[in-house]
Amino acid sequence: MTKPTIALFGASGTMGFQAFRELWRKRERFNLVILALPEDQRRGIFDPYLRQAGAPRLRGRGVARGEGLKIVWGDATCYEDVAETIRGADRVLNAMAYISPMADYNPEQARRVNVEAVAHILRAIHNEPDGSQRIAYIHTGSVAQTGNRPPGIHVGRVGDPLKPAVFDYYALTKIEGERLVLESGLRYWVSLRMSFILPTRFSELLSLFDPILYHMPLDTFMENITDRDAGYGLANCAEIPLQSDFWRRVYNMAGGEPMRTTAQDFLRMVYNLFGLRLEACTERRWFATRNFHLQFYEDGHILEKYLHHQRDTLADFCRAIVESMPWPIRLARTLLLRLPGLRRLAEGMLYRWQRRLVETHPNSPVYWVKSGNLWRIRAFYKSMENFRAIPDWNAAPAQPPVHPYRRLEHGYDERRPVLTPSELRVAATFRGGEYLSGQWNGEWYQTLEWRCAFGHSFRASPYTVLKAGHWCPVCVSQWNGDRQARRNPFFAQVWYADHDPHEDNLYPLEGLDDIRGANLPARKRKAVTQAG
Repeated sequence: MTKPTIALFGASGTMGFQAFRELWRKRERFNLVILALPEDQRRGIFDPYLRQAGAPRLRGRGVARGEGLKIVWGDATCYEDVAETIRGADRVLNAMAYISPMADYNPEQARRVNVEAVAHILRAIHNEPDGSQRIAYIHTGSVAQTGNRPPGIHVGRVGDPLKPAVFDYYALTKIEGERLVLESGLRYWVSLRMSFILPTRFSELLSLFDPILYHMPLDTFMENITDRDAGYGLANCAEIPLQSDFWRRVYNMAGGEPMRTTAQDFLRMVYNLFGLRLEACTERRWFATRNFHLQFYEDGHILEKYLHHQRDTLADFCRAIVESMPWPIRLARTLLLRLPGLRRLAEGMLYRWQRRLVETHPNSPVYWVKSGNLWRIRAFYKSMENFRAIPDWNAAPAQPPVHPYRRLEHGYDERRPVLTPSELRVAATFRGGEYLSGQWNGEWYQTLEWRCAFGHSFRASPYTVLKAGHWCPVCVSQWNGDRQARRNPFFAQVWYADHDPHEDNLYPLEGLDDIRGANLPARKRKAVTQAG
């Protein structure tokens, strides 16, 4: 019997490499094809697998074939490379993304990877013999698509409104890329909206440090997932039977309750891994007070039922980081934990270094305040008055007690497996718009006509709109949430959780330009291969 062929994109990334390793362990059951950038050849991470497969080690672009393994050294933004990767595939797994903050530093590349490359994948699947009816595609979306979920609405589920944070270009591209998948006409697809993926190796955790850290409000609720659990779950998608009801659905993917925490507690935990204290190394006002993303997932157990990926806890993450520390770092950590005087000295040095960073880096909220960047001040603090009112660490805790949450309304009876056209009209009205198609045969994936409150007409299936939370593709690409919320009660549920009805900001797309190119040369390669 011929083994099925699995095509994997993003195999050199944090999650993607974990998925690659899981698939390689099962290579007696699969043929594996990956697309990797030629720059990854210098890292040599695939060399052991090439040797085991008896495949040549190439330099530059080309195709290396061996027993059960094929590596296409190319670029997902090139359709020909994508088509070569998918040729003969039975399943396509996409762990590839151009992530924040690099997506904001280089938005053009973010669009090429997160939107155009996805379009290439879908086109290549359609162009395979009977591809749209035979090949299953597994897409990775992002928790960034649903934006900031402050206390009170900090628990979310698939179908909640999409609300990309202002100036989060990564979120815009992930929304657009996912919509291509949902409306692709493929018979078998899923989208896994990944939460924050925690690396389980010290060097990779350290590489994530960037002033985007300070965009995160301290009261943010976060349900994380380790890279190895994310990769394990993604690899398990390769064996879900096509007869399963798993397909043609969007899922939230995170680590479950053992991976839940708040931003403040998470940062304390990470600083403690270095033997340091958060409050001694930072100032409370360095952190924005709104306009980020992350949440707890009410419905994460649904995906767990299929993939069985929720294995690690936060304690497991901490243990993995400490175990992978170079011995000098581990020794320093031990000394700092045991010698308070030495710890205070190290904390003072780190505080001064971070203060210089937050005051001079273009992607730091404090820099925006010092430079008078009113658009970003409004987006992340609401006003200068709000920024000045932030107390220091000695004041009342920034972290609130655990809140009950309000389950958001989706505008229709979710218990009904089949709706009527009149119920679609009610759901459209709840979104401030209209349902235009008239009759409907009850098929959730049938393309229908809709119009938003601003007069934009668009086509989408009822599943895309009602079950996945998408609405007008024009409005979601504009940072005009204040105006949308006044006309769209569905969207207002999330917007007014951290905005006032009297606000009236139309944030310009050109607002991205102030951080364009920041840190790009040193970090360009790393950003291309991760998801989440």
